[in-house]
Amino acid sequence: MNKNIKLAVAGAVLALSATAANAGIIIPAGEWTVDIGGNVNTFATWSKANGNATITSSTGVEVGRGQNTTNGFGNGLLPNFLSVSGSTRQNDLDVSFTISIQPGSAHSSPLGVGADGGINNRQSFITFGDKSWGSVKVGKDLGIFASDAILSDMTLLGVGAGTPAGNTTLGRIGYGYMYADWKPQISYTTPNISGFQATAGISQAFIAKSKSQYGSNYTASGVNASPAYEGKASYSFAANDVTGKIWVSGIAQKVGSFGYHNEDQVAYGADIGAKVSAGGFDLVGYYYGGSGIGITGQMYDGYGVHSDGGLTSRDSDGGYVQAMYTLPTKTKLGVSWGISKLDKTDYEQAYNYTDELVKENEMWTVGAYHPLTKHLNLVAEYNHTRSENQSSQENKANSVSLGAILFF
Repeated sequence: MNKNIKLAVAGAVLALSATAANAGIIIPAGEWTVDIGGNVNTFATWSKANGNATITSSTGVEVGRGQNTTNGFGNGLLPNFLSVSGSTRQNDLDVSFTISIQPGSAHSSPLGVGADGGINNRQSFITFGDKSWGSVKVGKDLGIFASDAILSDMTLLGVGAGTPAGNTTLGRIGYGYMYADWKPQISYTTPNISGFQATAGISQAFIAKSKSQYGSNYTASGVNASPAYEGKASYSFAANDVTGKIWVSGIAQKVGSFGYHNEDQVAYGADIGAKVSAGGFDLVGYYYGGSGIGITGQMYDGYGVHSDGGLTSRDSDGGYVQAMYTLPTKTKLGVSWGISKLDKTDYEQAYNYTDELVKENEMWTVGAYHPLTKHLNLVAEYNHTRSENQSSQENKANSVSLGAILFF
């Protein structure tokens, strides 16, 4: 199985026992072994919203629609993947490459003329190394910080928050963890030593954006002179019928100056998580916190107004818990709850600035995931979401999704 689907399914297999393919389409090609793989998924989602709050963030504005029912078709949290990987052994090095594209299943216009679901380009990287000393990755791939949170999320094979419309939904992103994102990076991963493994690297620094008290976006000035620094460490274990993993990860990045602040500021985040499987049960617990990091996308909404006219960092935190059970039919039944919170600065709090800024997002998910074949999974999900702004106004939504996901 190629690298991108290993990443996406590694956590999902543990959480969902998804019976995805053990390998993609393997083609020997001289000194290389080529692996063509991916997934295709589509979901129909019916959602009923309730609320009239306006909730703003730098990633968009949610305007309450009262009581409103919608329907959408498209991808879930995972986009469609078509990936080509190649691997070889040269000069005592294991060398590989991965290039992938992610075409969307959604129809971008109800008019039905020349419309498509868009396309992403999330991966293009090489790796080289040896089992004796580890491996190096160079190129664009899933970020390091918060990656285990999304790979352990049961909505990875479903929909989660949002109605299918663009290339993907949010899953639990912004409702229990931050988006790891797909980043240009250079990273090093150690060998697995009795279950211990660590990764450290530098990645593309993102420009910080935040909503002001006037509703406009503040954007950090100048070009970031430094990359982001990311790392994680994990310990995997197995004892009798109990298996699991414990991990920690973190990120730190300088952001450009805001307003009258001439100095660069530093945004940072850290997390801790664990997952355990025993007796047909799969359990996950996760928590994160940070300053200047934001609530959904990294470096979005992490800074607020300060008394001197510049900006200062906002604190944020959140997490989720998840429990799943495998029936004799191999069907996985699961339930999870998560929340993400964003604080105002003291100055914003004192003067009631940014009252429409997002304060917290909360979601309950109940799902059923049935392996119809070795490669094909049928999925049914129910999600209840609640979003609240800083003045305690909120919007709620209930949604039901039905669909299928195929790995090859």
